[in-house]
Formats: sequence, C-alpha cells, structure tokens
Amino acid sequence: MDQHAFKAQLEADGYTEIETKDLAPKPANAAHDHHFSVRGLVLAGAFIVRHDNRSVTYGPGQVFAVAQGVAHCEEVGADGARVIVGRKY
Repeated sequence: MDQHAFKAQLEADGYTEIETKDLAPKPANAAHDHHFSVRGLVLAGAFIVRHDNRSVTYGPGQVFAVAQGVAHCEEVGADGARVIVGRKY
C-alpha cells in the first residue's frame, strides 16, 4: 500500500497522531493494552503483534491493527522496522 494513501485513509477513519517511526530490533514486550486503537503500515523490516494466543509477522506493505483495550505484545524483527502508525481515541 502506498504510504500517502495510507495516511489519507487513517485521517479519513479518524486516526490522529500519525507518525513514521524507525524501530530498533527488540524482543517482545510485556502484554499491555492502550486506551486508543492503533493502525500501522510496515514500510521496511518486520513488526510482530501477538494477541489472542497467536503471533502475526507483518512485512513491508502490510497493515496491522490493534483495537482499543486489546491485550497484546509487540516485537521488532532482527533488522528493525520502519512503520507509519496512527492512533484513534
């Protein structure tokens, strides 16, 4: 997915705090939740989301989402990741 189209779709869907992040490799963090929903597009590398007893690895061009209040863990692949993310309150 094109990053400009993705940002426009986030805005249209009510997401704010849209930013591009360069993430260093890291093991999964502890399970947690947020008081907002998150949607992101992986531009490079691998971003892993674990919830509901399953782990999904997202690569370039793939979109991930975690709904508000859903307990999850996040991990960044061995080569790091670059992602565009937005929050919806």
